[in-house]
Amino acid sequence: MAEPEQPQLYLITPPEIELSRFPDQLAAVLDAHDIACVRLSLASQDEDRIARAADACREVTHARDVALVIDTHLMLVERLGLDGVHLTDGARSVRAARKELGPDGIVGSFCGTSRHEGMNAGESGADYVSFGPVGVSALGDGSVAEAELFDWWSQMIELPVVAEGHLDAEIIGALAPITDFFGIGDEIWQSDDPAAALGVLTRAMA
Repeated sequence: MAEPEQPQLYLITPPEIELSRFPDQLAAVLDAHDIACVRLSLASQDEDRIARAADACREVTHARDVALVIDTHLMLVERLGLDGVHLTDGARSVRAARKELGPDGIVGSFCGTSRHEGMNAGESGADYVSFGPVGVSALGDGSVAEAELFDWWSQMIELPVVAEGHLDAEIIGALAPITDFFGIGDEIWQSDDPAAALGVLTRAMA
């Protein structure tokens, strides 16, 4: 029997980034690891700050042939020369985003812990869905995307799935056979050496 393919890495930026430091950190991680996609996920709603961050990140990602998508801000995708959008409202905006970006733009959809929402997002034209958080956090309502959800999805649905939110080596080891991507963000950016921190997590996939 063929070995199942290892999941790919999907990088999520910190909610706040320092433009003097972060592009170099991002470049170091992309040079050290095979990254499928980067998501610009800023807390700021300031269009100028988002645009400057997007420009800096795009320079790094596109030089390495890595796609860059942005959280939520569909109307900024084309203006900032990005590859697509990551929606955070389940299936609700997927159809409109697909229409806006055409067949080639990336449309991803965060569906929390809802299998139903994920299926609707796929039917509406999403390129991938993400479920999470997969780890326990004091934030939010305490709900967690369980391994059973990923197991069912991997057996029944062809659309790629991302596991994200409070990952650690143990969770990554458990989910590696049943997910397509790991969405990794704060897990590594809190570290002094994000590239090394990601190395620790990727070894858990084996």
